[in-house]
Amino acid sequence: IIKACIREGYAFEKGIVMNRLQATKTSGGRRSMDHEKVIVIDFGGQYNQLVARRVRECNVYCEIYSYKTDIAQIKAMNPKGIILTGGPNSCYEADSPTCSKELFELGVPVLGLCYGAQLMMHVLGGKVEKAPVREYGKTEVMVDTSSPLFTGVSENTICWMSHFDYISKAAPGFNIVAHTADCPVAAAENQEKGLFAIQFHPEVLHTQEGTKMLHNFVRGICGCEGTWRMDSFVENTVKEIREKVGNGKVLLALSGGVDSSVAAGLLSRAIGKQLTCVFVDHGLLRKNEGDEVEEVFGPNGQFDLNFIRVNAQDRYYGKLAGVTEPEHKRKIIGEEFIRVFEEEAKKIGAVDFLVQGTIYPDVVESGLGGESAVIKSHHNVGGLPDHVDFKDIIEPLRDLFKDEVRKVGLELGIPDYLVFRQPFPGPGLGIRIIGDVTADKVRIVQDADAIYREEVDGAAQEYKNEHGKDAPWMPNQYFAALTNMRSVGVMGDERTYDYAVALRAVTTIDFMTAESAEIPYEVLNKVMNRIINEVRGVNRVMYDLTSKPPGTIEFE
Repeated sequence: IIKACIREGYAFEKGIVMNRLQATKTSGGRRSMDHEKVIVIDFGGQYNQLVARRVRECNVYCEIYSYKTDIAQIKAMNPKGIILTGGPNSCYEADSPTCSKELFELGVPVLGLCYGAQLMMHVLGGKVEKAPVREYGKTEVMVDTSSPLFTGVSENTICWMSHFDYISKAAPGFNIVAHTADCPVAAAENQEKGLFAIQFHPEVLHTQEGTKMLHNFVRGICGCEGTWRMDSFVENTVKEIREKVGNGKVLLALSGGVDSSVAAGLLSRAIGKQLTCVFVDHGLLRKNEGDEVEEVFGPNGQFDLNFIRVNAQDRYYGKLAGVTEPEHKRKIIGEEFIRVFEEEAKKIGAVDFLVQGTIYPDVVESGLGGESAVIKSHHNVGGLPDHVDFKDIIEPLRDLFKDEVRKVGLELGIPDYLVFRQPFPGPGLGIRIIGDVTADKVRIVQDADAIYREEVDGAAQEYKNEHGKDAPWMPNQYFAALTNMRSVGVMGDERTYDYAVALRAVTTIDFMTAESAEIPYEVLNKVMNRIINEVRGVNRVMYDLTSKPPGTIEFE
C-alpha cells in the first residue's frame, strides 16, 4: 500500500495519508469500538483534538471525523453524542464547510462550539452575521444555570472567545441561555431535541469551567457512563502487537523521550528480542543525553530488546548547514531519521515493521484528523520517503494524549523519572535554535539549557523540602532556546556582540494549551547570571511569557 501510494504521488509531504492507513490497525483508540462513543465533527477548528481530549477526561471514548463524513456513516457509528468544532470560515458563505439538517435529526444530542454553534443556528433557521464587535480572549459570560449544560457553573464565568461572526438571532425552538456584553447569544439550547450551541470554546483551559460544561454534556445530557479507561490498554495492545508481528523483526526509533520509551516498553513486553531499537544521536540532543539514553536502554538496562546507537552528529550538521526555514529543518531531520533506519535495517537483515512513537498532539499539529490547517510538521507523521523497505508501520500510541501515554508507562513499570520526563521534540535542538544550525550554536544551547534545568529543579526541590509539597510554579516543560538575535554587551570592561538566549517555561495539562510558568524572579536571576558567566557566546537572557495559544510551546 505504501509503495503504491508513493507511486501515485503521495510521497513525503502527503505521506501522513499512508501512515494513517497503516496506523489504524495498531493504534490505541481505534480498537475500542465496544466503548460508548462521542464523535467530534471537525470543521477546521484549531482545537479539534483538544475537544476529544476533554471528552476523554470524562472517561468517554472519542473519535474525530471530517465534516465531509457521510451522514449514514455517522449514524452507523451509533454515537452517544456529537460535538461540532470551531473553524475559520463564515457559515453563511456559499463555499464554507457545512452539514445537512439531518445531522440534527438523528435523535442524538449535538453540541456546537463556536463555528459549530453558528452553523447549527444557520442550518436550523437562525441568523449569523458579521459581529459589530469582535471578541477574542478571556471574556465574562453570564449563563443561565438552569440549563443542563451549565449545571454547577457560576452565573458569571470566564470563557475563551474567538470569533468575527456572531449569532444575531437564535433558530426557532431555541432558548438563549448565555450572553456577554457584546454577544447576545453566547449559548442557546433546544432541550427537547438535545441540541446545544455555545459561542465560546469550553475545551481550552482559558475557559475556567469549560471541563464542567463538557462533562455536563457528555455524562449528563448524552448519558454516557464513563467506561473508557487505560487499565486494559497495555494488555490489549501487547496482544495485538504479537498477533500483527508474529515472527517478524521490528525496528523502533528510540529517542529516549517519553513517547518512544513507552512505545519501546510496549514492544519489548510483546516481542522481546524481535525488537531492535535504534538510537540516533544526531547531535541535537540535550547535554549528556546520549549517554543517559544508552544507560537506560542499552545492554545493561531493564528492557529486553536489541539496542543500537548511531553517532550521526556530523551527518546532520552537514545536511542542516545554511538551512534557516523551520519546516525545511524539520523535513531534513525527519528524512534523515528514516535514512538512518533504512541503513541499520539492512545491517541487521530483514525488518518487517517500523515503530513510531506518534501521539495525538503530533497528529493534530501536522494537520491530520479532520480539516485543521497544518501548524507544524512532525517527523513521526511527516510521511515516508520513496525507498522505505518496511512492510508496515506500528504506532501504538497514536490515539493517546501525553498524560495517557504516561499512564501506560507506569503500567509497564518504566521508572517515574523517565515517565515524567518533560517532552523533547523529535527534531531536538534543531527547532530550539532560530536560524541555521551549527555545532557551536548547539554547544551554546546545550550548556544554557543544562544550567536552566539544574537551577529550576534545584529551586523546586528546596521548596518541596521546606513546604512539604510541590512548588505551585513548577513548570511542566522548561528549556532554553537560542535566538538569532545578537546585541552589544559589556563583559570585563570589553565590548561584546553575542547571542541572546530565551528561557521558556509553561504549565499545562495536555500540552494543547499552556500558560507561562511564574518562576520566582530570584531563580530566573540566578539562571541569567550563570548562563552569561558560564556559557561562551551569550550576553543576554530573556524570559518568554507567551501562552499557547497564540504561541506554540516550541520556538519553531
